[in-house]
Amino acid sequence: MRELREYLAQRKKKRAVVFPHSSLWFNAFALTPRDDVKVVILGQDPYHGPGQAHGLSFSVPEGVPIPPSLLNIYKEIDADLEADESTSLVKRRQGCLSDWAKQGVFLLNSVLTVEQGQAAAHQGRGWETFTDNIIAHLSHEREQLVFMLWGSYAQKKGQVIDAKKHLVLKSPHPSPLSAHRGFLGCRHFSQANDYLLNNGQKAIDWFQVS
Repeated sequence: MRELREYLAQRKKKRAVVFPHSSLWFNAFALTPRDDVKVVILGQDPYHGPGQAHGLSFSVPEGVPIPPSLLNIYKEIDADLEADESTSLVKRRQGCLSDWAKQGVFLLNSVLTVEQGQAAAHQGRGWETFTDNIIAHLSHEREQLVFMLWGSYAQKKGQVIDAKKHLVLKSPHPSPLSAHRGFLGCRHFSQANDYLLNNGQKAIDWFQVS
């Protein structure tokens, strides 16, 4: 972590634009404390466009246009949970997932920073070691969590999860490049709620976004 901090400081000295703001690097941890985690949705790295990243995987701040991957997530929720006119996430056009986080959905990216216009700019700099340990810790210390692993990157990172203790849901990534290969129609959100309810936990209100 010291080496990572020094690297990020050097990038800033070279006038690299780093997203999100440093105050939001650990936003997922702040909004979903370890003991409150019920569902883990694992992303890769933050959005690299101005104003998009705010420390939650797949989420954007209020008022920011919904990115394509999140739009596909919304399409799947609408279909899976049979949305009507009042609940449809696609029609509401809101992309901030902080309400999910407050319900126990841990929106964790593998890499917590990026540079403007450069996807994966900070991969291999140390964040992965940190987040690998977070996933392993949750798997070992908690029981009956739901892990949603979308795409080969997330599935490889999730190999440390004990599938005997937790529900591990896998599908292609919700990106427009791959969503049609099995993400759309995966029904992960109803499966997650059924699992939580069957294990004495409160279901997630997936239609609650702001």
